[in-house]
Amino acid sequence: MAQETLPDRSPATGHGEGSGGAPGDPARTGRFGRLRRGVRTGGRAGWRRTLLAVGAGLLMWQAFPPFDLTPLAPAGVALLALVLRGRPARTGAWLGFVAGAAFFIPALEGISRIGPDGWILLSLVEAAYFLPLGAGIAVVTRLPGWPVWTAALWVGQEFIRGRVPFGGFPWARLAFSQTATPLTPYASWGGAPLVTFVTALVGGLLAYAAVAAHRARASRRGGADAPTARRALVPVAVPLALVAAVAGGGALIPAPASGRPVTVAVIQGNVPRTGLDAFGQRKAVLDNHVKATHELAARVRAGQVPRPELVVWPENASDLDPYAEPDAYSAIDGAVKDVGVPVLVGALTDTPDGEKVENRGIVWDPRGGPGDYYVKRHPVPFGEYLPFRDILTRLITRFERIPRDFAKGTRSGVMRLGPATVGDVICFEVAYDKEVRDVARGDVLVVQTNNATYGRTSLPPQQIAMSRLRAVEHGRTILVAATSGISAIVAPDGRMLGESREFVPDILVRTVPARTARTPADRLGAAPEWALALLGLGAVFAAAWTARKNEGN
Repeated sequence: MAQETLPDRSPATGHGEGSGGAPGDPARTGRFGRLRRGVRTGGRAGWRRTLLAVGAGLLMWQAFPPFDLTPLAPAGVALLALVLRGRPARTGAWLGFVAGAAFFIPALEGISRIGPDGWILLSLVEAAYFLPLGAGIAVVTRLPGWPVWTAALWVGQEFIRGRVPFGGFPWARLAFSQTATPLTPYASWGGAPLVTFVTALVGGLLAYAAVAAHRARASRRGGADAPTARRALVPVAVPLALVAAVAGGGALIPAPASGRPVTVAVIQGNVPRTGLDAFGQRKAVLDNHVKATHELAARVRAGQVPRPELVVWPENASDLDPYAEPDAYSAIDGAVKDVGVPVLVGALTDTPDGEKVENRGIVWDPRGGPGDYYVKRHPVPFGEYLPFRDILTRLITRFERIPRDFAKGTRSGVMRLGPATVGDVICFEVAYDKEVRDVARGDVLVVQTNNATYGRTSLPPQQIAMSRLRAVEHGRTILVAATSGISAIVAPDGRMLGESREFVPDILVRTVPARTARTPADRLGAAPEWALALLGLGAVFAAAWTARKNEGN
Protein backbone atom coordinates (compact mmCIF):
# COMPACT_ATOMS: atom_id res chain seq x y z
CA MET A 1 0.00 0.00 0.00
CA ALA A 2 1.45 3.34 -0.99
CA GLN A 3 1.95 6.07 1.57
CA GLU A 4 -0.92 8.54 1.64
CA THR A 5 -0.43 12.03 3.06
CA LEU A 6 -3.01 14.70 3.68
CA PRO A 7 -1.98 18.35 3.77
CA ASP A 8 -1.12 19.56 7.24
CA ARG A 9 -2.30 23.04 8.07
CA SER A 10 -0.34 23.93 11.17
CA PRO A 11 -1.51 26.81 13.41
CA ALA A 12 2.03 28.12 13.38
CA THR A 13 1.77 29.07 9.68
CA GLY A 14 -1.12 31.43 10.18
CA HIS A 15 -3.23 29.53 7.61
CA GLY A 16 -4.78 26.73 9.64
CA GLU A 17 -6.82 26.12 12.70
CA GLY A 18 -6.26 28.66 15.43
CA SER A 19 -4.45 31.29 13.32
CA GLY A 20 -5.25 34.88 13.86
CA GLY A 21 -3.83 38.31 14.35
CA ALA A 22 -1.59 40.37 12.15
CA PRO A 23 2.06 39.57 11.44
CA GLY A 24 4.18 40.85 14.26
CA ASP A 25 1.25 40.86 16.68
CA PRO A 26 2.60 39.81 20.11
CA ALA A 27 -0.40 37.53 20.41
CA ARG A 28 1.17 35.44 17.62
CA THR A 29 4.83 35.59 18.63
CA GLY A 30 6.93 34.64 21.61
CA ARG A 31 6.10 32.44 24.57
CA PHE A 32 2.80 34.20 25.31
CA GLY A 33 1.68 33.81 21.71
CA ARG A 34 2.48 30.07 21.67
CA LEU A 35 0.58 29.57 24.94
CA ARG A 36 -2.42 31.48 23.63
CA ARG A 37 -2.48 29.51 20.38
CA GLY A 38 -2.21 26.25 22.35
CA VAL A 39 -5.22 27.14 24.48
CA ARG A 40 -7.29 28.03 21.41
CA THR A 41 -6.41 24.94 19.42
CA GLY A 42 -6.32 22.25 22.12
CA GLY A 43 -2.53 22.04 22.04
CA ARG A 44 -0.64 20.83 19.01
CA ALA A 45 -3.33 18.23 18.32
CA GLY A 46 -6.15 20.73 17.80
CA TRP A 47 -9.55 20.45 19.41
CA ARG A 48 -11.09 18.64 16.47
CA ARG A 49 -8.54 15.83 16.57
CA THR A 50 -8.74 15.69 20.36
CA LEU A 51 -12.52 15.29 20.26
CA LEU A 52 -12.22 12.64 17.54
CA ALA A 53 -9.74 10.76 19.76
CA VAL A 54 -12.33 10.86 22.55
CA GLY A 55 -14.88 9.52 20.09
CA ALA A 56 -12.55 6.67 19.11
CA GLY A 57 -12.21 5.61 22.73
CA LEU A 58 -15.97 5.74 23.29
CA LEU A 59 -16.61 3.65 20.18
CA MET A 60 -14.26 0.93 21.40
CA TRP A 61 -15.91 0.96 24.84
CA GLN A 62 -19.32 0.26 23.28
CA ALA A 63 -17.90 -2.89 21.65
CA PHE A 64 -17.44 -4.52 25.08
CA PRO A 65 -20.08 -6.06 27.35
CA PRO A 66 -22.70 -5.22 28.37
CA PHE A 67 -23.29 -3.33 25.07
CA ASP A 68 -21.63 -5.91 22.78
CA LEU A 69 -21.71 -3.64 19.72
CA THR A 70 -18.73 -5.61 18.47
CA PRO A 71 -18.22 -3.89 15.06
CA LEU A 72 -17.46 -0.67 16.93
CA ALA A 73 -14.09 -2.06 18.07
CA PRO A 74 -12.52 -1.97 14.57
CA ALA A 75 -14.48 1.23 13.89
CA GLY A 76 -12.87 2.87 16.93
CA VAL A 77 -9.45 1.61 15.87
CA ALA A 78 -10.05 3.04 12.38
CA LEU A 79 -11.05 6.45 13.73
CA LEU A 80 -8.03 6.58 16.02
CA ALA A 81 -5.72 5.65 13.14
CA LEU A 82 -7.16 8.49 11.04
CA VAL A 83 -6.72 10.92 13.92
CA LEU A 84 -3.12 9.87 14.51
CA ARG A 85 -2.06 9.41 10.91
CA GLY A 86 0.93 11.55 10.02
CA ARG A 87 0.98 13.43 13.34
CA PRO A 88 4.26 14.08 15.16
CA ALA A 89 5.06 11.38 17.72
CA ARG A 90 4.50 13.76 20.66
CA THR A 91 1.08 14.77 19.39
CA GLY A 92 0.27 11.12 18.69
CA ALA A 93 1.15 10.21 22.27
CA TRP A 94 -1.24 12.84 23.63
CA LEU A 95 -4.07 11.82 21.32
CA GLY A 96 -3.48 8.18 22.21
CA PHE A 97 -3.74 8.99 25.91
CA VAL A 98 -6.96 10.94 25.36
CA ALA A 99 -8.48 7.99 23.47
CA GLY A 100 -7.27 5.59 26.18
CA ALA A 101 -8.84 7.65 28.96
CA ALA A 102 -12.12 7.92 27.04
CA PHE A 103 -12.07 4.12 26.68
CA PHE A 104 -10.88 2.89 30.07
CA ILE A 105 -12.82 5.24 32.34
CA PRO A 106 -16.23 3.91 31.26
CA ALA A 107 -14.97 0.38 30.53
CA LEU A 108 -13.66 -0.01 34.11
CA GLU A 109 -16.50 1.79 35.85
CA GLY A 110 -17.14 -1.28 37.99
CA ILE A 111 -13.95 -0.49 39.92
CA SER A 112 -15.80 2.53 41.35
CA ARG A 113 -17.40 0.11 43.83
CA ILE A 114 -14.14 0.12 45.78
CA GLY A 115 -13.79 3.90 45.46
CA PRO A 116 -13.98 6.53 42.72
CA ASP A 117 -10.37 7.49 43.34
CA GLY A 118 -9.15 3.95 42.65
CA TRP A 119 -11.35 3.72 39.54
CA ILE A 120 -10.09 6.94 37.98
CA LEU A 121 -6.47 6.30 38.95
CA LEU A 122 -6.47 2.77 37.51
CA SER A 123 -8.20 3.99 34.33
CA LEU A 124 -5.61 6.72 33.79
CA VAL A 125 -2.74 4.32 34.48
CA GLU A 126 -4.17 1.98 31.83
CA ALA A 127 -4.64 4.93 29.46
CA ALA A 128 -0.94 5.75 29.90
CA TYR A 129 -0.12 2.62 27.87
CA PHE A 130 -1.78 4.38 24.94
CA LEU A 131 0.94 7.06 25.05
CA PRO A 132 3.53 4.88 23.27
CA LEU A 133 0.75 3.31 21.20
CA GLY A 134 -0.38 6.70 19.91
CA ALA A 135 3.18 7.85 19.25
CA GLY A 136 3.97 4.60 17.45
CA ILE A 137 0.87 4.68 15.25
CA ALA A 138 1.57 8.31 14.34
CA VAL A 139 5.04 7.31 13.20
CA VAL A 140 4.32 4.04 11.35
CA THR A 141 1.40 5.49 9.36
CA ARG A 142 4.09 7.16 7.25
CA LEU A 143 5.19 3.72 6.03
CA PRO A 144 3.68 1.71 3.16
CA GLY A 145 1.38 -1.03 4.43
CA TRP A 146 0.69 0.91 7.63
CA PRO A 147 -2.51 -0.96 8.63
CA VAL A 148 -0.36 -4.04 9.34
CA TRP A 149 2.12 -2.11 11.47
CA THR A 150 -0.59 -0.32 13.47
CA ALA A 151 -2.25 -3.66 14.23
CA ALA A 152 1.06 -5.06 15.45
CA LEU A 153 1.46 -2.04 17.74
CA TRP A 154 -1.91 -2.81 19.37
CA VAL A 155 -0.55 -6.25 20.25
CA GLY A 156 2.64 -4.66 21.59
CA GLN A 157 0.65 -2.30 23.80
CA GLU A 158 -1.31 -5.21 25.29
CA PHE A 159 1.92 -7.21 25.66
CA ILE A 160 3.35 -4.56 27.98
CA ARG A 161 0.07 -3.72 29.74
CA GLY A 162 -0.46 -7.37 30.64
CA ARG A 163 2.93 -7.69 32.33
CA VAL A 164 4.02 -4.50 34.12
CA PRO A 165 3.82 -3.30 36.78
CA PHE A 166 2.89 -5.88 39.45
CA GLY A 167 2.19 -8.51 36.80
CA GLY A 168 0.10 -6.15 34.68
CA PHE A 169 -3.64 -5.71 34.19
CA PRO A 170 -4.79 -7.11 30.82
CA TRP A 171 -8.47 -6.32 31.29
CA ALA A 172 -10.37 -4.86 28.31
CA ARG A 173 -7.98 -6.12 25.66
CA LEU A 174 -9.22 -5.56 22.14
CA ALA A 175 -9.60 -9.33 21.68
CA PHE A 176 -12.10 -9.53 24.54
CA SER A 177 -14.60 -7.47 22.52
CA GLN A 178 -14.65 -10.16 19.81
CA THR A 179 -15.89 -13.26 21.61
CA ALA A 180 -18.83 -14.06 19.31
CA THR A 181 -17.84 -12.60 15.94
CA PRO A 182 -16.30 -13.85 12.67
CA LEU A 183 -12.91 -12.96 14.18
CA THR A 184 -13.31 -15.21 17.26
CA PRO A 185 -12.02 -18.44 15.61
CA TYR A 186 -8.59 -16.87 15.15
CA ALA A 187 -8.12 -17.43 18.89
CA SER A 188 -7.60 -21.16 18.31
CA TRP A 189 -4.62 -20.36 16.05
CA GLY A 190 -2.86 -17.53 17.86
CA GLY A 191 -4.76 -16.89 21.07
CA ALA A 192 -6.03 -13.52 22.24
CA PRO A 193 -3.03 -11.66 20.68
CA LEU A 194 -3.98 -12.84 17.19
CA VAL A 195 -7.61 -11.79 17.71
CA THR A 196 -6.40 -8.36 18.82
CA PHE A 197 -4.20 -8.19 15.72
CA VAL A 198 -6.93 -9.08 13.21
CA THR A 199 -9.41 -6.73 14.94
CA ALA A 200 -6.95 -3.86 14.74
CA LEU A 201 -6.01 -4.87 11.19
CA VAL A 202 -9.65 -4.60 10.10
CA GLY A 203 -9.75 -1.16 11.69
CA GLY A 204 -6.54 -0.12 9.94
CA LEU A 205 -7.82 -1.34 6.58
CA LEU A 206 -11.06 0.60 7.05
CA ALA A 207 -9.02 3.71 7.82
CA TYR A 208 -6.91 3.14 4.71
CA ALA A 209 -10.06 2.78 2.62
CA ALA A 210 -11.38 6.06 4.06
CA VAL A 211 -8.17 7.88 3.11
CA ALA A 212 -8.27 6.39 -0.39
CA ALA A 213 -11.95 7.35 -0.78
CA HIS A 214 -11.10 10.91 0.25
CA ARG A 215 -8.39 11.09 -2.42
CA ALA A 216 -10.70 9.59 -5.05
CA ARG A 217 -13.37 12.17 -4.25
CA ALA A 218 -10.80 14.94 -4.47
CA SER A 219 -9.70 13.57 -7.84
CA ARG A 220 -13.27 13.71 -9.19
CA ARG A 221 -13.77 17.22 -7.91
CA GLY A 222 -10.53 18.21 -9.58
CA GLY A 223 -12.02 17.37 -12.96
CA ALA A 224 -10.33 14.00 -13.60
CA ASP A 225 -11.65 12.07 -16.60
CA ALA A 226 -13.75 8.92 -16.09
CA PRO A 227 -10.93 6.34 -16.53
CA THR A 228 -8.74 8.23 -14.07
CA ALA A 229 -11.61 8.46 -11.57
CA ARG A 230 -12.24 4.71 -11.86
CA ARG A 231 -8.56 3.96 -11.28
CA ALA A 232 -8.69 6.15 -8.19
CA LEU A 233 -11.30 3.80 -6.72
CA VAL A 234 -8.95 0.79 -6.84
CA PRO A 235 -7.16 1.76 -3.59
CA VAL A 236 -10.60 1.84 -1.93
CA ALA A 237 -11.66 -1.59 -3.16
CA VAL A 238 -8.44 -3.39 -2.19
CA PRO A 239 -8.55 -2.75 1.60
CA LEU A 240 -12.28 -3.47 1.69
CA ALA A 241 -11.65 -6.78 -0.08
CA LEU A 242 -8.97 -7.56 2.51
CA VAL A 243 -11.45 -6.79 5.32
CA ALA A 244 -13.85 -9.31 3.79
CA ALA A 245 -11.04 -11.84 3.46
CA VAL A 246 -10.00 -11.44 7.10
CA ALA A 247 -13.59 -11.80 8.34
CA GLY A 248 -14.26 -14.72 6.01
CA GLY A 249 -11.01 -16.42 6.98
CA GLY A 250 -12.31 -16.94 10.49
CA ALA A 251 -15.21 -18.98 9.13
CA LEU A 252 -12.75 -21.42 7.56
CA ILE A 253 -11.21 -22.29 10.93
CA PRO A 254 -12.97 -25.39 12.34
CA ALA A 255 -14.62 -24.93 15.71
CA PRO A 256 -13.70 -27.52 18.38
CA ALA A 257 -16.78 -29.31 19.67
CA SER A 258 -16.50 -33.09 20.07
CA GLY A 259 -15.19 -34.84 23.17
CA ARG A 260 -15.93 -37.41 25.83
CA PRO A 261 -19.26 -36.49 27.51
CA VAL A 262 -19.11 -35.48 31.18
CA THR A 263 -22.07 -34.25 33.22
CA VAL A 264 -21.12 -31.25 35.34
CA ALA A 265 -22.81 -28.94 37.83
CA VAL A 266 -21.99 -25.34 38.76
CA ILE A 267 -23.25 -23.94 42.06
CA GLN A 268 -24.05 -20.25 42.61
CA GLY A 269 -25.09 -19.87 46.23
CA ASN A 270 -25.38 -16.05 46.27
CA VAL A 271 -24.37 -13.55 48.97
CA PRO A 272 -26.49 -11.74 51.56
CA ARG A 273 -25.53 -8.24 50.36
CA THR A 274 -23.70 -6.42 47.58
CA GLY A 275 -20.61 -4.25 47.43
CA LEU A 276 -17.54 -4.32 49.64
CA ASP A 277 -19.51 -5.87 52.52
CA ALA A 278 -20.80 -8.79 50.44
CA PHE A 279 -18.82 -11.20 52.60
CA GLY A 280 -19.51 -9.51 55.92
CA GLN A 281 -21.54 -12.60 56.84
CA ARG A 282 -19.06 -15.30 55.96
CA LYS A 283 -21.09 -18.11 57.48
CA ALA A 284 -24.19 -17.06 55.53
CA VAL A 285 -22.26 -17.26 52.24
CA LEU A 286 -20.99 -20.74 53.07
CA ASP A 287 -24.46 -21.82 54.18
CA ASN A 288 -25.90 -20.61 50.85
CA HIS A 289 -23.54 -22.85 48.87
CA VAL A 290 -24.08 -25.79 51.18
CA LYS A 291 -27.84 -25.35 50.86
CA ALA A 292 -27.66 -25.15 47.05
CA THR A 293 -25.59 -28.34 46.93
CA HIS A 294 -28.11 -30.20 49.09
CA GLU A 295 -30.82 -28.91 46.75
CA LEU A 296 -28.89 -30.31 43.79
CA ALA A 297 -28.67 -33.69 45.52
CA ALA A 298 -32.44 -33.62 46.16
CA ARG A 299 -33.15 -32.82 42.49
CA VAL A 300 -30.95 -35.72 41.41
CA ARG A 301 -32.80 -38.11 43.71
CA ALA A 302 -36.14 -36.82 42.39
CA GLY A 303 -34.98 -37.42 38.81
CA GLN A 304 -35.33 -33.74 37.92
CA VAL A 305 -31.71 -33.38 36.71
CA PRO A 306 -29.09 -35.95 35.71
CA ARG A 307 -26.55 -36.97 38.31
CA PRO A 308 -23.43 -34.85 37.82
CA GLU A 309 -19.99 -36.44 37.82
CA LEU A 310 -18.34 -33.36 39.28
CA VAL A 311 -19.47 -30.12 40.94
CA VAL A 312 -17.80 -26.71 41.05
CA TRP A 313 -18.21 -24.08 43.76
CA PRO A 314 -17.02 -20.49 43.27
CA GLU A 315 -14.12 -18.57 44.74
CA ASN A 316 -14.81 -17.47 48.33
CA ALA A 317 -17.68 -19.95 48.75
CA SER A 318 -16.13 -20.49 52.18
CA ASP A 319 -14.25 -17.60 53.74
CA LEU A 320 -14.11 -19.77 56.85
CA ASP A 321 -10.99 -21.94 56.80
CA PRO A 322 -12.36 -25.52 56.71
CA TYR A 323 -9.04 -26.87 58.00
CA ALA A 324 -9.28 -24.71 61.12
CA GLU A 325 -13.07 -24.32 61.56
CA PRO A 326 -14.78 -27.62 62.48
CA ASP A 327 -18.24 -26.26 61.67
CA ALA A 328 -17.16 -25.17 58.20
CA TYR A 329 -15.51 -28.54 57.57
CA SER A 330 -18.61 -30.41 58.70
CA ALA A 331 -20.97 -28.31 56.57
CA ILE A 332 -18.89 -28.71 53.40
CA ASP A 333 -18.28 -32.41 53.99
CA GLY A 334 -21.98 -33.06 54.58
CA ALA A 335 -22.97 -31.34 51.33
CA VAL A 336 -20.32 -33.21 49.33
CA LYS A 337 -21.38 -36.55 50.80
CA ASP A 338 -25.01 -35.76 50.00
CA VAL A 339 -24.35 -35.06 46.32
CA GLY A 340 -21.99 -38.04 46.24
CA VAL A 341 -19.39 -36.74 43.75
CA PRO A 342 -16.20 -34.67 44.04
CA VAL A 343 -16.70 -30.94 44.51
CA LEU A 344 -14.16 -28.20 43.75
CA VAL A 345 -14.57 -25.90 46.77
CA GLY A 346 -13.38 -22.28 46.75
CA ALA A 347 -12.10 -21.40 50.21
CA LEU A 348 -9.76 -19.03 52.02
CA THR A 349 -7.24 -20.77 54.26
CA ASP A 350 -4.41 -19.63 56.49
CA THR A 351 -0.81 -20.34 55.56
CA PRO A 352 0.98 -22.65 58.02
CA ASP A 353 2.68 -19.69 59.72
CA GLY A 354 -0.63 -17.80 59.96
CA GLU A 355 0.88 -14.67 58.41
CA LYS A 356 -0.86 -14.82 55.04
CA VAL A 357 -4.04 -16.11 53.41
CA GLU A 358 -4.32 -18.61 50.56
CA ASN A 359 -7.08 -18.39 47.98
CA ARG A 360 -7.67 -22.09 47.26
CA GLY A 361 -9.65 -24.34 44.99
CA ILE A 362 -9.88 -27.61 46.98
CA VAL A 363 -10.82 -30.99 45.52
CA TRP A 364 -13.25 -32.36 48.12
CA ASP A 365 -14.06 -36.06 47.75
CA PRO A 366 -17.22 -37.57 49.31
CA ARG A 367 -15.14 -40.38 50.78
CA GLY A 368 -11.68 -38.93 51.39
CA GLY A 369 -12.54 -35.33 52.21
CA PRO A 370 -10.23 -32.47 51.16
CA GLY A 371 -7.33 -33.52 48.96
CA ASP A 372 -5.49 -31.82 46.11
CA TYR A 373 -5.77 -28.04 45.84
CA TYR A 374 -4.74 -25.02 43.77
CA VAL A 375 -3.60 -21.72 45.27
CA LYS A 376 -4.21 -18.59 43.20
CA ARG A 377 -0.93 -17.62 41.60
CA HIS A 378 -1.84 -14.08 40.63
CA PRO A 379 -3.39 -12.30 43.63
CA VAL A 380 -4.77 -8.84 42.91
CA PRO A 381 -2.38 -6.01 43.81
CA PHE A 382 -4.00 -3.47 46.13
CA GLY A 383 -6.92 -5.88 46.52
CA GLU A 384 -5.46 -9.15 47.83
CA TYR A 385 -2.01 -7.90 48.71
CA LEU A 386 -0.50 -4.47 49.29
CA PRO A 387 2.73 -3.39 47.65
CA PHE A 388 4.41 -0.77 49.88
CA ARG A 389 2.11 -1.78 52.75
CA ASP A 390 3.84 0.28 55.47
CA ILE A 391 3.46 3.50 53.48
CA LEU A 392 0.02 2.98 51.96
CA THR A 393 -1.75 1.95 55.15
CA ARG A 394 -0.72 5.25 56.72
CA LEU A 395 -2.02 7.26 53.77
CA ILE A 396 -5.22 5.40 52.83
CA THR A 397 -7.37 4.03 55.64
CA ARG A 398 -9.41 1.91 53.21
CA PHE A 399 -6.44 -0.44 52.93
CA GLU A 400 -7.12 -1.52 56.51
CA ARG A 401 -9.61 -3.89 54.86
CA ILE A 402 -6.57 -5.94 53.76
CA PRO A 403 -5.01 -6.82 57.13
CA ARG A 404 -2.99 -9.72 55.65
CA ASP A 405 -1.53 -10.31 52.22
CA PHE A 406 -2.62 -13.25 50.10
CA ALA A 407 0.11 -15.78 49.39
CA LYS A 408 1.06 -16.48 45.77
CA GLY A 409 0.61 -20.08 44.62
CA THR A 410 3.56 -21.79 43.04
CA ARG A 411 2.07 -24.63 40.99
CA SER A 412 -0.39 -25.23 38.20
CA GLY A 413 -4.12 -25.68 38.82
CA VAL A 414 -4.38 -28.96 36.88
CA MET A 415 -6.11 -31.45 39.18
CA ARG A 416 -8.17 -34.62 39.01
CA LEU A 417 -11.84 -33.99 39.79
CA GLY A 418 -13.84 -37.19 39.46
CA PRO A 419 -13.73 -38.50 35.88
CA ALA A 420 -12.07 -35.35 34.47
CA THR A 421 -8.81 -33.50 34.78
CA VAL A 422 -9.67 -29.86 35.35
CA GLY A 423 -7.51 -26.79 34.87
CA ASP A 424 -8.41 -24.23 37.52
CA VAL A 425 -7.85 -20.47 37.42
CA ILE A 426 -9.27 -18.09 39.99
CA CYS A 427 -11.07 -14.84 39.22
CA PHE A 428 -9.16 -12.32 37.08
CA GLU A 429 -6.46 -14.88 36.25
CA VAL A 430 -8.68 -15.69 33.25
CA ALA A 431 -7.44 -12.45 31.65
CA TYR A 432 -3.83 -13.71 31.58
CA ASP A 433 -2.71 -15.79 28.62
CA LYS A 434 0.05 -17.60 30.49
CA GLU A 435 -2.04 -18.71 33.46
CA VAL A 436 -4.86 -20.10 31.31
CA ARG A 437 -2.50 -21.71 28.78
CA ASP A 438 -0.69 -23.46 31.61
CA VAL A 439 -3.84 -25.24 32.81
CA ALA A 440 -5.26 -25.96 29.34
CA ARG A 441 -3.73 -29.43 29.70
CA GLY A 442 -6.89 -30.29 31.62
CA ASP A 443 -9.93 -31.84 29.92
CA VAL A 444 -12.17 -29.06 31.25
CA LEU A 445 -11.26 -25.52 32.35
CA VAL A 446 -12.69 -23.93 35.49
CA VAL A 447 -12.92 -20.27 36.45
CA GLN A 448 -13.78 -19.83 40.13
CA THR A 449 -14.68 -16.22 40.77
CA ASN A 450 -16.25 -13.83 43.25
CA ASN A 451 -17.91 -10.87 41.56
CA ALA A 452 -20.09 -9.77 44.46
CA THR A 453 -18.18 -6.53 44.99
CA TYR A 454 -18.64 -5.61 41.32
CA GLY A 455 -22.14 -6.97 40.87
CA ARG A 456 -24.46 -5.23 38.41
CA THR A 457 -21.58 -3.46 36.71
CA SER A 458 -19.90 -4.17 33.38
CA LEU A 459 -17.16 -6.29 34.96
CA PRO A 460 -19.00 -9.65 35.39
CA PRO A 461 -20.18 -9.78 31.74
CA GLN A 462 -16.71 -8.73 30.61
CA GLN A 463 -15.25 -11.65 32.55
CA ILE A 464 -17.70 -14.03 30.87
CA ALA A 465 -16.58 -12.67 27.50
CA MET A 466 -12.98 -13.53 28.40
CA SER A 467 -14.02 -17.05 29.32
CA ARG A 468 -15.80 -17.48 25.99
CA LEU A 469 -12.66 -16.49 24.09
CA ARG A 470 -10.54 -18.83 26.23
CA ALA A 471 -12.89 -21.71 25.41
CA VAL A 472 -12.25 -21.22 21.69
CA GLU A 473 -8.55 -20.52 22.17
CA HIS A 474 -7.93 -23.84 23.93
CA GLY A 475 -10.83 -25.90 22.61
CA ARG A 476 -12.12 -26.60 26.11
CA THR A 477 -15.43 -26.46 27.95
CA ILE A 478 -15.21 -23.74 30.59
CA LEU A 479 -17.16 -23.83 33.85
CA VAL A 480 -17.51 -20.38 35.43
CA ALA A 481 -18.63 -20.54 39.05
CA ALA A 482 -19.39 -17.15 40.65
CA THR A 483 -20.69 -16.54 44.16
CA SER A 484 -23.31 -14.03 43.04
CA GLY A 485 -23.13 -14.31 39.22
CA ILE A 486 -22.54 -14.44 36.43
CA SER A 487 -21.99 -18.22 36.45
CA ALA A 488 -21.88 -20.02 33.13
CA ILE A 489 -21.10 -23.18 31.21
CA VAL A 490 -19.31 -22.42 27.94
CA ALA A 491 -18.86 -24.93 25.11
CA PRO A 492 -15.45 -25.38 23.42
CA ASP A 493 -16.68 -23.35 20.45
CA GLY A 494 -17.65 -20.42 22.70
CA ARG A 495 -21.41 -21.06 22.81
CA MET A 496 -23.18 -20.39 26.09
CA LEU A 497 -24.75 -23.66 27.29
CA GLY A 498 -25.98 -22.23 30.57
CA GLU A 499 -25.92 -18.85 32.29
CA SER A 500 -27.18 -17.52 35.62
CA ARG A 501 -28.59 -14.16 36.55
CA GLU A 502 -26.86 -12.05 39.16
CA PHE A 503 -27.66 -12.14 42.88
CA VAL A 504 -29.92 -15.17 42.79
CA PRO A 505 -29.06 -18.74 43.83
CA ASP A 506 -28.71 -21.00 40.82
CA ILE A 507 -27.67 -24.52 39.84
CA LEU A 508 -26.44 -25.23 36.30
CA VAL A 509 -26.29 -28.86 35.16
CA ARG A 510 -25.15 -29.84 31.66
CA THR A 511 -23.46 -32.69 29.82
CA VAL A 512 -20.40 -31.21 28.13
CA PRO A 513 -17.44 -32.47 26.05
CA ALA A 514 -14.20 -33.13 27.90
CA ARG A 515 -11.38 -32.72 25.37
CA THR A 516 -7.72 -33.59 25.26
CA ALA A 517 -6.85 -32.39 21.72
CA ARG A 518 -4.59 -29.36 21.62
CA THR A 519 -5.20 -26.30 19.46
CA PRO A 520 -2.50 -24.58 17.38
CA ALA A 521 -2.63 -21.76 19.94
CA ASP A 522 -1.65 -24.27 22.65
CA ARG A 523 1.29 -25.49 20.59
CA LEU A 524 2.51 -22.03 19.61
CA GLY A 525 2.19 -20.61 23.12
CA ALA A 526 3.38 -17.01 23.45
CA ALA A 527 5.22 -17.03 20.11
CA PRO A 528 2.50 -15.17 18.10
CA GLU A 529 2.35 -12.39 20.67
CA TRP A 530 6.13 -11.97 20.74
CA ALA A 531 6.34 -12.03 16.95
CA LEU A 532 3.58 -9.45 16.46
CA ALA A 533 4.87 -7.16 19.22
CA LEU A 534 8.38 -7.25 17.72
CA LEU A 535 6.90 -6.59 14.29
CA GLY A 536 5.32 -3.39 15.59
CA LEU A 537 8.55 -2.34 17.32
CA GLY A 538 10.50 -3.01 14.14
CA ALA A 539 8.07 -0.84 12.17
CA VAL A 540 8.64 2.06 14.59
CA PHE A 541 12.42 1.77 14.13
CA ALA A 542 11.99 1.56 10.36
CA ALA A 543 9.82 4.67 10.31
CA ALA A 544 12.29 6.58 12.50
CA TRP A 545 15.20 5.53 10.29
CA THR A 546 13.30 6.55 7.14
CA ALA A 547 12.45 9.94 8.65
CA ARG A 548 16.06 10.56 9.65
CA LYS A 549 17.24 9.51 6.18
CA ASN A 550 14.79 11.88 4.51
CA GLU A 551 15.91 14.74 6.74
CA GLY A 552 19.47 14.18 5.59
CA ASN A 553 18.56 14.47 1.90
